[in-house]
Amino acid sequence: MLKNINPTELKAWKKLQKNFDNDKRTLKTRFFEDPDRFNKYHIKWDGLLFDFSKNHIGSETFSLFKELLNEANVREAIQLQQGGEKINVTENRAVLHTALRNMSGDPILMDGEDVMPGIRDSWAKLAAFSNEVRSGDWKGHTGKRITDVVNIGIGGSDLGPRMVINALRPFVSDAMDFHFVANVDGADLHEVLRKVDAETTLFIIASKTFTTQETMKNANSAKEWFLNHGGAESSVAKHFVAVSTNADGVAGFGIDTKNMFGFWDWVGGRYSVWSAIGLPVILAIGFQGFQEFLSGAHAMDKHVATADWDKNIPAQMAMLGIWYRNFHGAASHAILPYDQYMDRFAAYFQQGDMESNGKYVGRDGKKVNYATGPIIWGEPGTNGQHAFYQLIHQGTDLIPADFIASKKPQHSLTDHHPILLANFIAQTEALMTGKSRTEVEIEMRQAGISDATVDEIAPFRVFEGNRPTNSIVADELNPYHLGQLIAAYEHKIFIQGYIWNVFSYDQWGVELGKVLAKAVLGELTGSGVRHEHDSSTSALINYLK
Repeated sequence: MLKNINPTELKAWKKLQKNFDNDKRTLKTRFFEDPDRFNKYHIKWDGLLFDFSKNHIGSETFSLFKELLNEANVREAIQLQQGGEKINVTENRAVLHTALRNMSGDPILMDGEDVMPGIRDSWAKLAAFSNEVRSGDWKGHTGKRITDVVNIGIGGSDLGPRMVINALRPFVSDAMDFHFVANVDGADLHEVLRKVDAETTLFIIASKTFTTQETMKNANSAKEWFLNHGGAESSVAKHFVAVSTNADGVAGFGIDTKNMFGFWDWVGGRYSVWSAIGLPVILAIGFQGFQEFLSGAHAMDKHVATADWDKNIPAQMAMLGIWYRNFHGAASHAILPYDQYMDRFAAYFQQGDMESNGKYVGRDGKKVNYATGPIIWGEPGTNGQHAFYQLIHQGTDLIPADFIASKKPQHSLTDHHPILLANFIAQTEALMTGKSRTEVEIEMRQAGISDATVDEIAPFRVFEGNRPTNSIVADELNPYHLGQLIAAYEHKIFIQGYIWNVFSYDQWGVELGKVLAKAVLGELTGSGVRHEHDSSTSALINYLK
Protein backbone atom coordinates (compact mmCIF):
# COMPACT_ATOMS: atom_id res chain seq x y z
CA MET A 1 0.00 0.00 0.00
CA LEU A 2 1.19 3.51 -0.77
CA LYS A 3 2.13 5.36 2.40
CA ASN A 4 0.53 8.65 3.36
CA ILE A 5 2.72 11.72 3.05
CA ASN A 6 2.19 15.44 3.37
CA PRO A 7 4.64 16.78 0.80
CA THR A 8 4.74 20.23 2.41
CA GLU A 9 6.16 18.65 5.58
CA LEU A 10 9.08 16.98 3.78
CA LYS A 11 12.49 18.53 4.39
CA ALA A 12 13.25 18.72 0.68
CA TRP A 13 9.94 20.51 0.01
CA LYS A 14 10.81 23.17 2.60
CA LYS A 15 14.26 23.54 1.06
CA LEU A 16 12.66 23.96 -2.37
CA GLN A 17 10.45 26.71 -0.95
CA LYS A 18 13.53 28.51 0.35
CA ASN A 19 15.24 28.01 -3.00
CA PHE A 20 12.23 29.48 -4.79
CA ASP A 21 12.13 32.47 -2.43
CA ASN A 22 15.84 33.22 -2.79
CA ASP A 23 16.63 32.50 -6.44
CA LYS A 24 14.72 34.84 -8.76
CA ARG A 25 17.18 34.88 -11.66
CA THR A 26 15.64 35.05 -15.10
CA LEU A 27 16.17 32.34 -17.70
CA LYS A 28 18.28 34.72 -19.80
CA THR A 29 20.50 35.38 -16.79
CA ARG A 30 20.83 31.68 -16.08
CA PHE A 31 22.01 31.00 -19.62
CA PHE A 32 24.36 34.00 -19.54
CA GLU A 33 25.93 32.80 -16.29
CA ASP A 34 26.08 29.17 -17.37
CA PRO A 35 26.40 28.59 -21.14
CA ASP A 36 26.68 24.85 -20.40
CA ARG A 37 23.08 24.57 -19.20
CA PHE A 38 21.96 22.31 -22.04
CA ASN A 39 24.62 19.73 -21.23
CA LYS A 40 23.61 19.77 -17.57
CA TYR A 41 19.86 19.68 -18.07
CA HIS A 42 19.02 17.28 -20.85
CA ILE A 43 18.50 13.54 -21.06
CA LYS A 44 19.14 11.58 -24.23
CA TRP A 45 17.88 8.03 -24.06
CA ASP A 46 16.77 5.37 -26.54
CA GLY A 47 15.86 7.68 -29.42
CA LEU A 48 14.38 10.43 -27.24
CA LEU A 49 15.82 13.80 -26.25
CA PHE A 50 14.37 15.58 -23.21
CA ASP A 51 15.77 19.11 -22.97
CA PHE A 52 14.70 20.85 -19.75
CA SER A 53 17.40 23.52 -19.71
CA LYS A 54 14.88 26.33 -20.41
CA ASN A 55 13.39 26.02 -16.93
CA HIS A 56 13.63 28.04 -13.72
CA ILE A 57 16.10 25.68 -12.09
CA GLY A 58 19.73 25.81 -11.07
CA SER A 59 22.10 23.26 -9.60
CA GLU A 60 20.54 23.58 -6.14
CA THR A 61 17.00 23.15 -7.46
CA PHE A 62 18.05 20.15 -9.52
CA SER A 63 19.71 18.56 -6.50
CA LEU A 64 16.62 19.19 -4.36
CA PHE A 65 14.41 17.47 -6.97
CA LYS A 66 16.45 14.32 -6.39
CA GLU A 67 16.31 14.82 -2.63
CA LEU A 68 12.51 15.08 -2.70
CA LEU A 69 12.14 11.99 -4.87
CA ASN A 70 14.29 10.04 -2.41
CA GLU A 71 12.69 11.44 0.75
CA ALA A 72 9.21 10.58 -0.56
CA ASN A 73 10.38 7.04 -1.48
CA VAL A 74 9.13 7.39 -5.05
CA ARG A 75 11.23 4.43 -6.18
CA GLU A 76 9.36 2.18 -3.75
CA ALA A 77 6.01 3.53 -4.98
CA ILE A 78 6.96 2.69 -8.57
CA GLN A 79 7.92 -0.83 -7.50
CA LEU A 80 4.60 -1.29 -5.69
CA GLN A 81 2.66 -0.17 -8.76
CA GLN A 82 4.58 -2.31 -11.24
CA GLY A 83 4.65 -5.23 -8.78
CA GLY A 84 0.88 -5.68 -8.61
CA GLU A 85 0.14 -4.17 -5.19
CA LYS A 86 -3.43 -2.89 -4.77
CA ILE A 87 -2.53 0.78 -4.77
CA ASN A 88 -6.01 1.80 -6.00
CA VAL A 89 -7.27 1.52 -2.44
CA THR A 90 -10.72 3.07 -2.87
CA GLU A 91 -11.62 0.35 -5.38
CA ASN A 92 -9.38 -2.37 -3.85
CA ARG A 93 -7.57 -2.87 -7.15
CA ALA A 94 -4.05 -3.22 -8.44
CA VAL A 95 -2.91 -0.88 -11.20
CA LEU A 96 -1.17 -3.05 -13.76
CA HIS A 97 -1.39 -1.44 -17.18
CA THR A 98 2.39 -1.86 -17.17
CA ALA A 99 1.86 -5.65 -17.21
CA LEU A 100 -0.07 -5.32 -20.48
CA ARG A 101 3.16 -4.24 -22.17
CA ASN A 102 5.54 -6.53 -20.28
CA MET A 103 7.62 -7.86 -23.16
CA SER A 104 10.31 -9.33 -20.89
CA GLY A 105 8.73 -12.73 -20.33
CA ASP A 106 9.12 -12.25 -16.58
CA PRO A 107 6.13 -13.11 -14.36
CA ILE A 108 4.11 -10.38 -12.65
CA LEU A 109 2.25 -11.54 -9.57
CA MET A 110 -1.00 -10.24 -8.19
CA ASP A 111 -2.45 -12.01 -5.14
CA GLY A 112 0.19 -14.68 -5.72
CA GLU A 113 -0.87 -15.43 -9.31
CA ASP A 114 1.06 -14.60 -12.45
CA VAL A 115 -1.08 -12.35 -14.68
CA MET A 116 1.11 -12.83 -17.75
CA PRO A 117 -0.41 -16.12 -19.06
CA GLY A 118 -3.81 -14.42 -19.31
CA ILE A 119 -2.25 -11.41 -21.04
CA ARG A 120 -0.45 -13.63 -23.55
CA ASP A 121 -3.72 -15.47 -24.24
CA SER A 122 -5.36 -12.10 -24.89
CA TRP A 123 -2.54 -11.15 -27.28
CA ALA A 124 -3.00 -14.41 -29.20
CA LYS A 125 -6.76 -13.92 -29.53
CA LEU A 126 -6.37 -10.29 -30.64
CA ALA A 127 -3.66 -11.23 -33.13
CA ALA A 128 -5.74 -14.03 -34.68
CA PHE A 129 -8.82 -11.85 -35.04
CA SER A 130 -6.93 -8.86 -36.46
CA ASN A 131 -5.12 -11.09 -38.95
CA GLU A 132 -8.43 -12.49 -40.15
CA VAL A 133 -9.94 -9.04 -40.66
CA ARG A 134 -6.83 -7.45 -42.18
CA SER A 135 -6.31 -10.33 -44.62
CA GLY A 136 -9.90 -10.09 -45.87
CA ASP A 137 -10.78 -13.58 -44.63
CA TRP A 138 -13.39 -12.11 -42.30
CA LYS A 139 -16.43 -11.42 -44.46
CA GLY A 140 -19.60 -9.44 -43.87
CA HIS A 141 -23.04 -10.98 -44.30
CA THR A 142 -22.99 -10.56 -48.10
CA GLY A 143 -19.52 -12.05 -48.51
CA LYS A 144 -17.65 -8.76 -48.87
CA ARG A 145 -14.51 -7.93 -46.91
CA ILE A 146 -14.47 -5.26 -44.19
CA THR A 147 -13.57 -1.79 -45.44
CA ASP A 148 -14.61 0.33 -42.45
CA VAL A 149 -14.17 -0.10 -38.70
CA VAL A 150 -16.29 1.97 -36.31
CA ASN A 151 -15.21 2.06 -32.67
CA ILE A 152 -18.05 2.95 -30.28
CA GLY A 153 -16.83 3.85 -26.79
CA ILE A 154 -16.25 6.84 -24.57
CA GLY A 155 -13.47 8.17 -22.35
CA GLY A 156 -10.50 5.80 -22.34
CA SER A 157 -12.36 3.43 -24.67
CA ASP A 158 -12.33 6.17 -27.30
CA LEU A 159 -9.54 8.66 -26.63
CA GLY A 160 -6.71 6.13 -26.53
CA PRO A 161 -7.29 4.23 -29.78
CA ARG A 162 -8.40 7.42 -31.55
CA MET A 163 -5.23 9.27 -30.54
CA VAL A 164 -2.90 6.38 -31.39
CA ILE A 165 -4.42 5.72 -34.81
CA ASN A 166 -4.18 9.41 -35.65
CA ALA A 167 -0.58 9.56 -34.46
CA LEU A 168 0.40 6.45 -36.42
CA ARG A 169 -1.59 7.24 -39.55
CA PRO A 170 1.40 6.56 -41.85
CA PHE A 171 1.50 2.99 -40.49
CA VAL A 172 -2.26 2.37 -40.87
CA SER A 173 -3.55 -0.13 -43.43
CA ASP A 174 -4.92 1.43 -46.62
CA ALA A 175 -7.45 -1.39 -46.89
CA MET A 176 -9.70 0.01 -44.15
CA ASP A 177 -10.93 3.34 -42.85
CA PHE A 178 -11.30 3.89 -39.11
CA HIS A 179 -14.04 5.92 -37.44
CA PHE A 180 -14.82 6.77 -33.82
CA VAL A 181 -18.11 7.51 -32.09
CA ALA A 182 -18.14 8.67 -28.48
CA ASN A 183 -20.64 11.47 -27.93
CA VAL A 184 -24.23 10.50 -27.15
CA ASP A 185 -25.17 13.50 -29.28
CA GLY A 186 -26.74 11.73 -32.25
CA ALA A 187 -24.79 13.94 -34.64
CA ASP A 188 -21.60 12.01 -33.84
CA LEU A 189 -23.00 8.64 -34.93
CA HIS A 190 -25.08 10.14 -37.72
CA GLU A 191 -22.06 11.64 -39.45
CA VAL A 192 -20.11 8.37 -39.28
CA LEU A 193 -23.00 6.26 -40.59
CA ARG A 194 -23.29 8.57 -43.59
CA LYS A 195 -19.79 7.47 -44.65
CA VAL A 196 -20.03 3.69 -44.31
CA ASP A 197 -21.77 0.73 -45.94
CA ALA A 198 -23.64 -1.81 -43.82
CA GLU A 199 -22.28 -4.68 -45.94
CA THR A 200 -18.63 -3.84 -45.24
CA THR A 201 -18.57 -2.21 -41.80
CA LEU A 202 -17.33 -3.75 -38.55
CA PHE A 203 -18.48 -2.15 -35.29
CA ILE A 204 -16.42 -2.51 -32.13
CA ILE A 205 -18.51 -1.90 -29.00
CA ALA A 206 -16.03 -0.97 -26.26
CA SER A 207 -17.60 -1.04 -22.81
CA LYS A 208 -16.21 -3.12 -19.96
CA THR A 209 -19.62 -3.50 -18.30
CA PHE A 210 -21.66 -3.26 -21.53
CA THR A 211 -23.91 -0.86 -19.64
CA THR A 212 -22.26 2.56 -20.21
CA GLN A 213 -25.21 4.80 -21.09
CA GLU A 214 -23.66 6.77 -23.96
CA THR A 215 -21.89 3.78 -25.51
CA MET A 216 -24.89 1.47 -25.36
CA LYS A 217 -27.24 4.10 -26.80
CA ASN A 218 -24.86 4.54 -29.73
CA ALA A 219 -24.40 0.77 -30.06
CA ASN A 220 -28.12 0.10 -30.19
CA SER A 221 -28.64 2.89 -32.71
CA ALA A 222 -25.84 1.46 -34.86
CA LYS A 223 -27.46 -1.95 -34.70
CA GLU A 224 -30.84 -0.48 -35.67
CA TRP A 225 -29.16 1.25 -38.64
CA PHE A 226 -27.57 -2.05 -39.66
CA LEU A 227 -30.90 -3.89 -39.52
CA ASN A 228 -32.54 -1.12 -41.55
CA HIS A 229 -29.84 -1.33 -44.23
CA GLY A 230 -30.07 -4.95 -45.25
CA GLY A 231 -28.75 -6.69 -42.18
CA ALA A 232 -30.59 -9.32 -40.18
CA GLU A 233 -30.42 -10.35 -36.53
CA SER A 234 -28.65 -13.53 -37.62
CA SER A 235 -25.88 -11.52 -39.28
CA VAL A 236 -25.22 -9.05 -36.43
CA ALA A 237 -22.36 -11.29 -35.29
CA LYS A 238 -20.57 -10.74 -38.62
CA HIS A 239 -20.54 -6.98 -38.14
CA PHE A 240 -20.36 -6.40 -34.38
CA VAL A 241 -17.69 -7.43 -31.88
CA ALA A 242 -17.20 -6.34 -28.27
CA VAL A 243 -14.45 -5.31 -25.90
CA SER A 244 -16.18 -6.17 -22.65
CA THR A 245 -16.35 -8.52 -19.69
CA ASN A 246 -20.15 -8.85 -19.66
CA ALA A 247 -20.73 -12.05 -21.64
CA ASP A 248 -24.50 -12.08 -21.02
CA GLY A 249 -24.93 -8.50 -22.20
CA VAL A 250 -22.76 -9.12 -25.26
CA ALA A 251 -24.68 -12.28 -26.20
CA GLY A 252 -28.01 -10.54 -25.65
CA PHE A 253 -26.95 -7.84 -28.09
CA GLY A 254 -26.36 -10.50 -30.76
CA ILE A 255 -22.55 -10.64 -30.66
CA ASP A 256 -20.87 -14.04 -30.67
CA THR A 257 -19.00 -14.23 -27.36
CA LYS A 258 -16.08 -15.82 -29.26
CA ASN A 259 -15.62 -12.29 -30.58
CA MET A 260 -15.69 -10.70 -27.14
CA PHE A 261 -12.30 -9.42 -26.03
CA GLY A 262 -11.98 -8.93 -22.30
CA PHE A 263 -9.59 -7.19 -19.95
CA TRP A 264 -9.16 -6.93 -16.21
CA ASP A 265 -10.41 -4.69 -13.41
CA TRP A 266 -6.81 -3.67 -12.72
CA VAL A 267 -6.79 -1.81 -16.05
CA GLY A 268 -8.07 1.75 -15.63
CA GLY A 269 -10.01 3.21 -18.55
CA ARG A 270 -7.55 6.01 -19.27
CA TYR A 271 -4.68 3.50 -19.24
CA SER A 272 -6.45 0.83 -21.29
CA VAL A 273 -5.16 1.45 -24.82
CA TRP A 274 -2.53 -1.22 -24.10
CA SER A 275 -5.30 -3.80 -23.57
CA ALA A 276 -8.04 -5.17 -25.83
CA ILE A 277 -9.35 -1.58 -25.92
CA GLY A 278 -6.50 -1.14 -28.40
CA LEU A 279 -8.22 -3.51 -30.85
CA PRO A 280 -8.80 -0.69 -33.40
CA VAL A 281 -5.08 0.07 -33.22
CA ILE A 282 -4.22 -3.59 -33.85
CA LEU A 283 -6.57 -3.68 -36.83
CA ALA A 284 -5.02 -0.47 -38.11
CA ILE A 285 -1.28 -1.16 -37.77
CA GLY A 286 -1.23 -4.95 -37.36
CA PHE A 287 -0.30 -6.95 -34.31
CA GLN A 288 3.41 -6.68 -35.02
CA GLY A 289 3.12 -2.88 -35.06
CA PHE A 290 1.13 -3.06 -31.82
CA GLN A 291 3.91 -5.13 -30.24
CA GLU A 292 6.39 -2.41 -31.19
CA PHE A 293 4.06 0.10 -29.51
CA LEU A 294 4.00 -2.07 -26.37
CA SER A 295 7.78 -2.49 -26.50
CA GLY A 296 8.36 1.27 -26.45
CA ALA A 297 6.16 1.62 -23.39
CA HIS A 298 7.85 -1.36 -21.71
CA ALA A 299 11.24 0.26 -22.26
CA MET A 300 9.97 3.40 -20.52
CA ASP A 301 8.59 1.27 -17.66
CA LYS A 302 12.07 -0.14 -17.07
CA HIS A 303 13.63 3.31 -17.48
CA VAL A 304 11.45 4.99 -14.83
CA ALA A 305 12.00 2.09 -12.42
CA THR A 306 15.79 1.91 -12.73
CA ALA A 307 17.34 5.09 -14.16
CA ASP A 308 19.06 7.49 -11.78
CA TRP A 309 16.80 10.41 -10.97
CA ASP A 310 18.98 12.95 -12.76
CA LYS A 311 18.70 10.89 -15.97
CA ASN A 312 15.10 9.76 -15.46
CA ILE A 313 12.74 11.41 -17.96
CA PRO A 314 9.36 10.86 -16.22
CA ALA A 315 10.81 11.76 -12.81
CA GLN A 316 12.17 15.07 -14.09
CA MET A 317 8.90 15.80 -15.93
CA ALA A 318 7.04 15.15 -12.67
CA MET A 319 9.30 17.30 -10.53
CA LEU A 320 9.19 20.21 -12.96
CA GLY A 321 5.39 19.99 -12.93
CA ILE A 322 5.34 20.08 -9.12
CA TRP A 323 7.87 22.96 -9.13
CA TYR A 324 5.58 25.10 -11.28
CA ARG A 325 2.26 24.02 -9.78
CA ASN A 326 3.16 24.30 -6.12
CA PHE A 327 5.93 26.89 -5.98
CA HIS A 328 5.37 29.14 -9.02
CA GLY A 329 1.56 28.95 -8.82
CA ALA A 330 1.03 27.77 -12.40
CA ALA A 331 -2.55 26.52 -12.74
CA SER A 332 -2.20 24.97 -16.19
CA HIS A 333 0.28 23.14 -18.38
CA ALA A 334 0.32 23.13 -22.19
CA ILE A 335 1.23 20.16 -24.38
CA LEU A 336 2.22 21.39 -27.84
CA PRO A 337 3.16 18.68 -30.36
CA TYR A 338 4.73 19.98 -33.55
CA ASP A 339 3.28 17.07 -35.46
CA GLN A 340 -0.17 17.13 -37.05
CA TYR A 341 -0.52 13.37 -36.57
CA MET A 342 -0.43 14.01 -32.81
CA ASP A 343 -3.48 16.26 -32.94
CA ARG A 344 -5.28 14.30 -30.18
CA PHE A 345 -2.27 13.86 -27.88
CA ALA A 346 -3.06 16.82 -25.63
CA ALA A 347 -6.74 15.81 -25.45
CA TYR A 348 -5.69 12.29 -24.47
CA PHE A 349 -3.67 13.59 -21.55
CA GLN A 350 -6.38 16.02 -20.53
CA GLN A 351 -8.14 12.87 -19.40
CA GLY A 352 -4.99 11.03 -18.37
CA ASP A 353 -3.76 13.78 -16.09
CA MET A 354 -6.89 15.63 -14.96
CA GLU A 355 -8.92 12.50 -14.22
CA SER A 356 -5.96 11.05 -12.31
CA ASN A 357 -4.76 13.97 -10.21
CA GLY A 358 -7.71 16.38 -10.23
CA LYS A 359 -8.49 15.61 -6.58
CA TYR A 360 -8.61 17.54 -3.32
CA VAL A 361 -8.81 14.55 -0.95
CA GLY A 362 -5.53 12.94 0.09
CA ARG A 363 -4.84 9.26 0.60
CA ASP A 364 -5.57 9.82 4.29
CA GLY A 365 -9.15 10.85 3.42
CA LYS A 366 -8.54 14.47 4.41
CA LYS A 367 -8.66 17.62 2.30
CA VAL A 368 -5.19 18.65 1.14
CA ASN A 369 -3.83 22.15 1.84
CA TYR A 370 -1.84 22.54 -1.38
CA ALA A 371 -2.53 22.53 -5.12
CA THR A 372 -2.75 19.22 -6.97
CA GLY A 373 -3.31 18.43 -10.67
CA PRO A 374 -3.12 21.32 -13.15
CA ILE A 375 -5.34 22.01 -16.15
CA ILE A 376 -3.85 20.23 -19.17
CA TRP A 377 -4.48 21.63 -22.63
CA GLY A 378 -2.91 22.21 -26.00
CA GLU A 379 -3.06 21.81 -29.77
CA PRO A 380 -0.54 21.03 -32.48
CA GLY A 381 1.96 23.63 -33.64
CA THR A 382 2.06 25.63 -35.78
CA ASN A 383 -1.74 26.05 -35.59
CA GLY A 384 -1.57 27.05 -31.94
CA GLN A 385 0.86 29.87 -32.75
CA HIS A 386 -2.00 31.58 -34.59
CA ALA A 387 -4.48 30.90 -31.81
CA PHE A 388 -3.48 30.88 -28.13
CA TYR A 389 0.29 31.45 -28.06
CA GLN A 390 -0.49 35.13 -27.52
CA LEU A 391 -1.63 34.21 -24.00
CA ILE A 392 1.46 32.11 -23.31
CA HIS A 393 3.77 34.91 -24.48
CA GLN A 394 2.08 37.98 -23.02
CA GLY A 395 -0.67 36.77 -20.72
CA THR A 396 -0.68 37.34 -16.97
CA ASP A 397 -0.41 33.63 -16.09
CA LEU A 398 2.75 31.55 -16.12
CA ILE A 399 2.07 28.56 -18.39
CA PRO A 400 4.83 25.94 -18.58
CA ALA A 401 4.72 24.06 -21.88
CA ASP A 402 6.00 20.84 -23.41
CA PHE A 403 7.08 21.21 -27.04
CA ILE A 404 7.20 17.85 -28.84
CA ALA A 405 8.71 17.14 -32.26
CA SER A 406 10.36 14.43 -34.35
CA LYS A 407 13.64 14.64 -36.23
CA LYS A 408 12.23 12.76 -39.19
CA PRO A 409 8.81 13.37 -40.81
CA GLN A 410 6.46 10.50 -41.66
CA HIS A 411 5.27 11.97 -44.96
CA SER A 412 6.67 12.76 -48.40
CA LEU A 413 6.48 16.57 -48.19
CA THR A 414 9.85 16.73 -46.51
CA ASP A 415 10.53 20.35 -47.46
CA HIS A 416 7.83 21.35 -44.95
CA HIS A 417 9.69 19.79 -42.02
CA PRO A 418 12.49 22.37 -41.64
CA ILE A 419 9.85 25.12 -41.43
CA LEU A 420 7.98 23.16 -38.76
CA LEU A 421 11.15 22.52 -36.75
CA ALA A 422 12.27 26.14 -37.11
CA ASN A 423 9.00 27.22 -35.47
CA PHE A 424 9.36 24.54 -32.80
CA ILE A 425 12.81 25.81 -31.84
CA ALA A 426 12.06 29.53 -32.25
CA GLN A 427 9.03 29.46 -29.99
CA THR A 428 10.93 27.97 -27.07
CA GLU A 429 13.69 30.55 -27.54
CA ALA A 430 11.19 33.43 -27.83
CA LEU A 431 9.33 32.32 -24.72
CA MET A 432 12.62 32.27 -22.83
CA THR A 433 14.27 35.46 -24.08
CA GLY A 434 11.30 37.68 -24.90
CA LYS A 435 11.97 41.15 -26.31
CA SER A 436 12.90 44.13 -24.15
CA ARG A 437 11.64 47.70 -24.47
CA THR A 438 15.07 48.76 -25.73
CA GLU A 439 15.07 46.07 -28.40
CA VAL A 440 11.57 47.06 -29.49
CA GLU A 441 12.48 50.73 -29.75
CA ILE A 442 15.64 50.04 -31.77
CA GLU A 443 13.70 47.74 -34.10
CA MET A 444 10.94 50.32 -34.64
CA ARG A 445 13.31 53.23 -35.25
CA GLN A 446 15.31 51.17 -37.75
CA ALA A 447 12.02 50.64 -39.58
CA GLY A 448 11.62 54.42 -39.86
CA ILE A 449 8.86 54.79 -37.31
CA SER A 450 8.59 58.20 -35.65
CA ASP A 451 9.59 58.75 -32.02
CA ALA A 452 6.02 59.68 -31.11
CA THR A 453 4.67 56.42 -32.53
CA VAL A 454 7.47 54.45 -30.87
CA ASP A 455 6.54 55.91 -27.47
CA GLU A 456 2.88 55.07 -28.04
CA ILE A 457 3.19 51.56 -29.50
CA ALA A 458 6.36 50.14 -27.95
CA PRO A 459 4.78 48.89 -24.69
CA PHE A 460 2.46 46.59 -26.64
CA ARG A 461 5.37 44.99 -28.47
CA VAL A 462 7.41 44.13 -25.39
CA PHE A 463 7.66 40.46 -24.43
CA GLU A 464 8.77 39.76 -20.88
CA GLY A 465 10.05 36.31 -21.81
CA ASN A 466 11.16 34.16 -18.88
CA ARG A 467 8.49 31.57 -19.79
CA PRO A 468 9.63 27.97 -19.18
CA THR A 469 9.46 25.12 -21.69
CA ASN A 470 10.53 21.52 -22.13
CA SER A 471 11.60 20.27 -25.55
CA ILE A 472 10.96 16.60 -26.31
CA VAL A 473 12.36 15.24 -29.58
CA ALA A 474 11.88 11.70 -30.89
CA ASP A 475 13.98 10.29 -33.69
CA GLU A 476 10.70 9.67 -35.52
CA LEU A 477 7.05 9.19 -34.64
CA ASN A 478 6.74 5.43 -35.01
CA PRO A 479 4.92 2.87 -32.83
CA TYR A 480 7.94 2.33 -30.57
CA HIS A 481 8.62 6.00 -29.84
CA LEU A 482 4.91 6.81 -29.44
CA GLY A 483 4.73 4.02 -26.85
CA GLN A 484 7.67 5.60 -25.03
CA LEU A 485 6.08 9.06 -25.03
CA ILE A 486 2.70 7.91 -23.75
CA ALA A 487 4.29 5.82 -21.00
CA ALA A 488 6.53 8.74 -19.98
CA TYR A 489 3.49 10.94 -19.39
CA GLU A 490 1.70 8.11 -17.55
CA HIS A 491 4.63 7.73 -15.15
CA LYS A 492 4.92 11.49 -14.72
CA ILE A 493 1.25 11.54 -13.66
CA PHE A 494 1.75 8.70 -11.16
CA ILE A 495 4.85 10.25 -9.57
CA GLN A 496 3.09 13.59 -9.19
CA GLY A 497 -0.04 12.01 -7.75
CA TYR A 498 2.01 9.96 -5.33
CA ILE A 499 3.90 13.02 -4.06
CA TRP A 500 0.65 14.99 -3.85
CA ASN A 501 -0.69 12.10 -1.73
CA VAL A 502 -3.77 11.47 -3.88
CA PHE A 503 -5.09 8.23 -5.36
CA SER A 504 -4.37 8.68 -9.07
CA TYR A 505 -6.28 5.64 -10.28
CA ASP A 506 -9.87 6.20 -9.21
CA GLN A 507 -12.27 8.80 -10.64
CA TRP A 508 -15.22 9.22 -8.33
CA GLY A 509 -15.74 12.73 -9.67
CA VAL A 510 -16.88 11.23 -12.97
CA GLU A 511 -19.64 9.19 -11.36
CA LEU A 512 -21.86 11.87 -9.80
CA GLY A 513 -22.90 13.42 -13.12
CA LYS A 514 -23.75 9.98 -14.53
CA VAL A 515 -26.10 9.22 -11.64
CA LEU A 516 -27.85 12.59 -11.80
CA ALA A 517 -28.18 12.38 -15.59
CA LYS A 518 -30.22 9.19 -15.29
CA ALA A 519 -32.65 10.88 -12.92
CA VAL A 520 -32.97 13.96 -15.13
CA LEU A 521 -33.46 11.79 -18.24
CA GLY A 522 -36.53 10.21 -16.67
CA GLU A 523 -37.98 13.65 -16.02
CA LEU A 524 -37.20 14.94 -19.53
CA THR A 525 -38.87 11.96 -21.18
CA GLY A 526 -41.72 11.72 -18.69
CA SER A 527 -40.80 8.15 -17.83
CA GLY A 528 -39.33 8.75 -14.39
CA VAL A 529 -40.15 10.06 -10.95
CA ARG A 530 -39.97 13.81 -10.45
CA HIS A 531 -37.12 14.85 -8.14
CA GLU A 532 -36.51 17.93 -6.07
CA HIS A 533 -34.08 20.32 -7.76
CA ASP A 534 -32.86 23.86 -7.34
CA SER A 535 -34.86 26.50 -9.24
CA SER A 536 -32.34 26.73 -12.10
CA THR A 537 -32.26 22.97 -12.74
CA SER A 538 -36.05 22.68 -12.56
CA ALA A 539 -36.46 25.60 -14.96
CA LEU A 540 -34.02 24.08 -17.45
CA ILE A 541 -35.86 20.74 -17.35
CA ASN A 542 -39.21 22.43 -17.96
CA TYR A 543 -37.80 24.66 -20.71
CA LEU A 544 -36.22 21.74 -22.59
CA LYS A 545 -39.33 19.60 -22.22
